[in-house]
Amino acid sequence: MYSLDRISTTTDCDVLLTWAAKEKSDLLYKQYSIDRATDNYSQTSVEIEAILQGVIGEINATSTVVETLPPGPTKEDLLKKITRLQYKKFVLENRKESYGSVALVEKELDLERINKEITEVDIFIASVTAHKATL
Repeated sequence: MYSLDRISTTTDCDVLLTWAAKEKSDLLYKQYSIDRATDNYSQTSVEIEAILQGVIGEINATSTVVETLPPGPTKEDLLKKITRLQYKKFVLENRKESYGSVALVEKELDLERINKEITEVDIFIASVTAHKATL
């Protein structure tokens, strides 16, 4: 798999092992970061969806009340409230795109790719270590 037959000194093996150890350390840090982000996205997407459904319900309820009111200050106040709720809905929908289910699946893919890279680095380290033992 690797051209280790071209490596002829233990010093070269040590250089490769040092490099691989750093790579693995970097990947482990990245893995930890993405793992934490995945957890956060998972929790956040559920929270955002729950809040969004509440806001939609409040918009619908307030709109129903506004339709029954005669013109006046109470109706004007409720129309302003609906505008604020629609803005809140807009913000939540944008957050949902950034932190919702699609973003969660993307983070899960990133995490799986890093896990495979770590596995490959471990295989590389084992191969170099085995080759070094033959020198």
